[in-house]
Amino acid sequence: MTTTLTPTSPTGTVDARPNRQRWERPALAALLLGTLIAYLINLSANGWANDFYAAAVQAGSRSWEAFFFGSSDAANSITVDKPPASLWVMELSVRLFGLNSWSMLVPQVLLGVASVALLWATVRRSFGPAAGLIAGTVLAVTPVAVLMFRFNNPDALLVLLMIAAAWAMTRTVADGRWRWLLLTGAFIGFGFLAKQLQVLLVVPPLALMYLIAGPPKLGKRIAQLCAAGAAMVAGAGWWISAVELWPSDSRPWIGGSQHNSIIELTLGYNGLGRLNGNETGSVGPGGELPAGGNGMWGSTGITRMFEPAQGGQIAWLIPAALLALVVGLAMRGRAPRTDRRRAALILWGGWLLVTGLVFSFMAGIFHQYYTVALAPAVAALVGIGAVQIWGSRDRWWVRCAGAAAIALTTATAWMLLSRSASFQPWLRWAILVVGVIATVAFVFPLARKQSVIVALAAAFIGLAGPIAYSVDTLASAHSGAIPSAGPSSGGMRGMGGPGMRPGGDGGRPGADGSTTTGATNGAGIPDGGVPGQDGAAAGGSAQGANGGEQRMGGAGGLLGGSRPSDRIVTLLESNGSDYTWVAAAVGSNSAAGYQLATELPVMPIGGFNGSDPSPTLEQFQQYVADGKIHYFVAGGHGGPGGNSESTSSAITAWVTANYTSTTVDGVTLYDLTQPKA
Repeated sequence: MTTTLTPTSPTGTVDARPNRQRWERPALAALLLGTLIAYLINLSANGWANDFYAAAVQAGSRSWEAFFFGSSDAANSITVDKPPASLWVMELSVRLFGLNSWSMLVPQVLLGVASVALLWATVRRSFGPAAGLIAGTVLAVTPVAVLMFRFNNPDALLVLLMIAAAWAMTRTVADGRWRWLLLTGAFIGFGFLAKQLQVLLVVPPLALMYLIAGPPKLGKRIAQLCAAGAAMVAGAGWWISAVELWPSDSRPWIGGSQHNSIIELTLGYNGLGRLNGNETGSVGPGGELPAGGNGMWGSTGITRMFEPAQGGQIAWLIPAALLALVVGLAMRGRAPRTDRRRAALILWGGWLLVTGLVFSFMAGIFHQYYTVALAPAVAALVGIGAVQIWGSRDRWWVRCAGAAAIALTTATAWMLLSRSASFQPWLRWAILVVGVIATVAFVFPLARKQSVIVALAAAFIGLAGPIAYSVDTLASAHSGAIPSAGPSSGGMRGMGGPGMRPGGDGGRPGADGSTTTGATNGAGIPDGGVPGQDGAAAGGSAQGANGGEQRMGGAGGLLGGSRPSDRIVTLLESNGSDYTWVAAAVGSNSAAGYQLATELPVMPIGGFNGSDPSPTLEQFQQYVADGKIHYFVAGGHGGPGGNSESTSSAITAWVTANYTSTTVDGVTLYDLTQPKA
């Protein structure tokens, strides 16, 4: 018997405004409230999260110029290597509530809750409230989403704006109005200001969706898509134009570029370089990365999303989502061109395929948390597939497809959980047993009561693993440049250690919100500790992610911020307001910890990787001569295999040759107001 879950139009598509079910509003409220509460749990354990962005948030909360450009420091020496839109949200919160971990991270949590709500609304329009509720739930418990909606990287805003573009295009397919298309373009354009070209991965499926299913005639559809493209350019172009037209000597250097250009950053380091691996100024030896194969960022290929580094983040339901796409398209085979259900499948399926394939084969910098961009598509397809298969389970081939989806999900969960054998070892066996029984049972026609039991078993199989990983993520502190959700799964490659969490096994914070463990990345670079909610950090030493004892504090490293002692902070703060920069250090993370501790500008020489030619040696010498910089902090880090001819190396050599050093709590400082005799 086929079950119709929502009212349908004469063409067979779900009514744009179906009558609300009695359970719908309470269920949605429970989902959103539960998501909010869960994401707020233990939030302060993440401290400053990524110090690189936390320092920029501090700077933008003190200087409107730093706010506009996304500067790393309030004195505007250099920007972060992304546009500033994601920083704006956090900076406004810090301006209102002061600088602390909560004021910075709570806006990210709210972006996550908004993403769940908007995905629910988008899927509901085409497939009804049940599909929307399932999709929202899957997104909320996806491990990488739980991680990134509690972190200060740009991905939280990026995901929300991508979903917003899908929502607007879904509205456009319903009525063909220009305003929804223009809004779609505007969302994509603003998404560019969050993380540049990554947002464009959803443009092909959005355009294909409307080109195929838009209500107007073909010529008008093409014209409307061109208008949406213009809105997209305008949404990002106003800021890009302002930066490019602004006199370069009166604005900060564009971090991540070698020639002080946001266009270069877009097309190079953050653009085509991510695809082919040729990223000038990157963290690889010589400034370039291997162009494919088993490189620094793992092996490329069709199975990349299932590898240990990425699998536990996102792969749990990818096979089920792909099967749901095939089943859904088969069920809509004879529907009219404008069928909104098929249009939705084109959108979400295209999103998953395009983004997944690009991530799988890109040869440049790739981090496991990037996979959060796949989470909305996976969640939507799972919600759609569950409702479609349930509603048509009287057909034998649909039952076989549902059984295959359960079997694939069971096998995927077994594989992923087996990589963390010590993590909840009973869980994979429970999923295996329930999965085998549910797979066999779903093939046969069952009464409604038995079908409901099998459906609940399928929900357990699909969600138990992600929920377990998400709970572990909520209970653990995360910091550094390459965070990872869930327990250590082994086999992780590249610059990130297991989870990039203190101690590698989820070191827990103390009662006051601070932590007492250190971490390293896969290259053995100390990541430092995690500050408490008030920004304070603990010292000492602890087991690193690679099992060795790692010293905390010091000048920081490529992937983790510095952790200055109280004596160093007191020294820097003494007469600190008399200087434009209270100190300078090589690399943004080295500078970040000092800036966050003192809340005074610290110059990050060379930007994130220490490889940007900013400032030049001559500029630095002039700043020193003018009395604008008080201290130089030695021991900062750029990328491994650093270039001895880089600007940062020249500045370091000049300082060490002309100024006397002093060591405070293991950190070497040079007072730039006291040259050698």
